[in-house]
Amino acid sequence: MTTASTGQIWDAGRYQANAGFVPVLGAPVLTLLAPAEGERILDLGCGDGALTEKLVACGAVVTGVDGSAAMIDAARARGLTAEVMDGHALNYSACFEAVFSNAALHWMTRPEPVVAGVARALVPGGRFVAEFGGFGNVAAVVTALTAALNRRNIDPAPRNPWYFPTVEEYSALLIRHGFVIEDIALVPRPTPLPTGMAGWLETFAGPFVAGLEETERQAILDEAVAAMAPALRDGSGGWWADYMRLRFRARLGA
Repeated sequence: MTTASTGQIWDAGRYQANAGFVPVLGAPVLTLLAPAEGERILDLGCGDGALTEKLVACGAVVTGVDGSAAMIDAARARGLTAEVMDGHALNYSACFEAVFSNAALHWMTRPEPVVAGVARALVPGGRFVAEFGGFGNVAAVVTALTAALNRRNIDPAPRNPWYFPTVEEYSALLIRHGFVIEDIALVPRPTPLPTGMAGWLETFAGPFVAGLEETERQAILDEAVAAMAPALRDGSGGWWADYMRLRFRARLGA
């Protein structure tokens, strides 16, 4: 799901319990990819391989890469071909007809080398299809965590592990690296959280409170959850994440 640069620690079991909805909601971007039998596809940020399996089921020849050794172990346990690799340093050259990524690119905070590596990995005319957090993604979450850290004179900027670009910003990046954009849009997607906001923060927001004393860490998270409640908790007590996804399909120029 990410690279070591974010400081995020992944646990496959916790991820499945708190965020099993992520691969389920990846169906639209899988449709956008339209994998064909025999195609060589790189799944960038494959996580535990739940969506990678669906690519394989379509008859594609799939390689998964992820920055988390724990997630790669989980993917390999499914019988998938997967290896630990930093998304900022892909070491493939003209190996794939397509590169696919779901809910991972926002963890790769230096997008220039990521897109450059994707371009190198593709054959001429190959396609790059992905969905990840775009501009405004989890804005209420980021605002609440930022405020709680600021109140304690802790700089939130270096702790934020995410990259959420605009359509214009990411389009320019793709074009710079030789891609022709076929489809790109920001897609609002409010998402129910099966284990509430506390479970979501435990799974995804660790870098915001990394290295702090446990009492201070918990106080920050509790304060942030309380601040988010008016916007993200519904009338029956259910929690929602204010997701805004950037979904695109681009083709490498011949």
